[in-house]
Amino acid sequence: MSSNPVLNDSDLNEILINVLSQNRQSVVGLFRNEPGSWGHLAGQGVVACRDHLGRGLTDSERRIVWDRLWWWINQLKMGLISESEE
Repeated sequence: MSSNPVLNDSDLNEILINVLSQNRQSVVGLFRNEPGSWGHLAGQGVVACRDHLGRGLTDSERRIVWDRLWWWINQLKMGLISESEE
């Protein structure tokens, strides 16, 4: 049994989708370029992953979390743009 749990892609996606759905105001704020919105979401992503793993994240893990979170936010933006064009 590993003493240093690893965050896999499937878990990371699930965690970050939950972060975005639980922080809709910050997502909307980010779309409106409101100060602090990205920082709040990025922090919530790191906290959720830390809680899932039961340990602090390394610098590289934090960067992975932020990158994937930004990817999910862009997916939401593209979906909103596509829906509004229909």
